[in-house]
Amino acid sequence: MPVPEVVEGFTGSVNRITLGGGQRSTVTVGGARNVVHGGAPSDAGQRPLIAMDVLDVRPDDWPGVLVESFAVTANHPGDWAKQCVEEYGADLVCIKFDGIHPDKGNKDAAHAVKVTQTVLKAVRVPLVLWGCGNDEKDNEVMPKVSGAAKGEKCLLGTATEDNYKSLTAIAMADDHCLITEAPLDINIAKQVNILVSDMGFPLERVVTFQSTGALGYGIEYAYSIQERQRLAALGGDKMMAMPAICDVGYESWRCKEAKLADAPGWGDLRERGPMWEAATAICLLQAGVDIIRMRHPKAVATVRNFIDQIWK
Repeated sequence: MPVPEVVEGFTGSVNRITLGGGQRSTVTVGGARNVVHGGAPSDAGQRPLIAMDVLDVRPDDWPGVLVESFAVTANHPGDWAKQCVEEYGADLVCIKFDGIHPDKGNKDAAHAVKVTQTVLKAVRVPLVLWGCGNDEKDNEVMPKVSGAAKGEKCLLGTATEDNYKSLTAIAMADDHCLITEAPLDINIAKQVNILVSDMGFPLERVVTFQSTGALGYGIEYAYSIQERQRLAALGGDKMMAMPAICDVGYESWRCKEAKLADAPGWGDLRERGPMWEAATAICLLQAGVDIIRMRHPKAVATVRNFIDQIWK
């Protein structure tokens, strides 16, 4: 008697979210109805997206092997964004407002608005608008940034358990999507989603972000958290059914293995750094992450090749 084929199925799925519009092109993320490599090809959902970082000020803490790819454009966010899109094929541009941080220049809201407007004019892909991480400064600056991009349906972040009200309100008022953040804790992640939902923000416009461990620095734990979140979504948990974004570029390039030049036994630094970033990204994509923030063009090319093979 033939053994019947076992088909693994799930009751839930990951929300689909469309970014862009207005003067932007549009992209859609999410929609998976199974784990990566699982089920029929139609269960894979939308193709994951690569967002390349553009800082509002020239980075002074990036290793030379990383910043040299943007040596000409790093002082000009609009040109930098254009290079990421036209030369390196970024699906999204993430403006990281490092320069507004009190310890990194303490730039004002007028600076952030000018950078936002410049990048909006330079490229037509959707934008991710990412604050500096200082609650007081983000509450002061990000409402102005959000208003400058009103009508473009950007991805605005990040809303945390302790500082979610202001960002949630402005994302709702300006019709943006929202990033909710938790420190690699699935329970806190769910709690933040509940909090923004209680304010009336639609869960269908939420992308979740949890702190990311890089290769060799907690990647297995980061993987397990992302995988648990994806399984919760597929199991029908509406408060965990959001697409996920990870900040791979920042985490990878602060590892000594990616940036330490005086280590001849570790191989060529120009290859080692991008490989570290690419390996971290590919690991997290297989856990179910939908948007990857990246930095080095070589790493971007490697990860795009992986995405092309899996999400044909």
